[in-house]
Amino acid sequence: MNHRYFLVLLFLTICQLASAQFAKIIDKDGYVNVRKQATVNSAVVSKIAADEIVYAFPDDQFGDWVIVDYTDKSNKSITGYVHHSRIKYIESYKQIPNVFSDEGTAKFMAKDITVQINSDSFDYEKNKGDFSSTQYDGYTVVDKFKGQQVWGTDGEIPTSHYTSIEATIKGKFIQIPAKEIESLFNVNNEFATCYYDDSNDSLYITAVNGDGAGGYAVLFEIKKGKYHAKVVTMPF
Repeated sequence: MNHRYFLVLLFLTICQLASAQFAKIIDKDGYVNVRKQATVNSAVVSKIAADEIVYAFPDDQFGDWVIVDYTDKSNKSITGYVHHSRIKYIESYKQIPNVFSDEGTAKFMAKDITVQINSDSFDYEKNKGDFSSTQYDGYTVVDKFKGQQVWGTDGEIPTSHYTSIEATIKGKFIQIPAKEIESLFNVNNEFATCYYDDSNDSLYITAVNGDGAGGYAVLFEIKKGKYHAKVVTMPF
């Protein structure tokens, strides 16, 4: 797909989903109930621990309730309704300004915080032996890279990948482990953002990447100077 055309398509998709975003569960009880319908009397379909990251879809028609998507530690997908008072949107934290961005780099800087995201073209011929496929109803789908789920393609050969994501917070250097970024393809640095929760010393790096139907949203969390977690979802 033509890169400029894809960026326009991705931008329009993001505009349509402007309210959909990552959020953190906040509940003094240590967990929140996920309900089948947008009402306190609805059945509880699951529970999500406090501080976990979900992908939230606010919608006025549900009033004070928000649809959330979450994948637990056993890789089980959870979808249901959570009261808006039990989540905090990541974008509500202090945003770290983007000072430079192009196809290969995105750099963010604020007092005591620097983040740099680096990406490059992907050499498929050199790496094709690391891909594996699965049969689905007679179709062969390439869905794993080095044993991990492939993100960012819709059956096409990946064109770009992350080479590194680095942060310096209050003088401490942190690098996202290579294994955490190696299966994330078709990077769009133009749509990367960074937020910092000063009270909990947590840095959130987010991006929307992919080629059309292979689009995905990713969040990296650095907590108290250490890499903490990655969350990836298809927000469509």
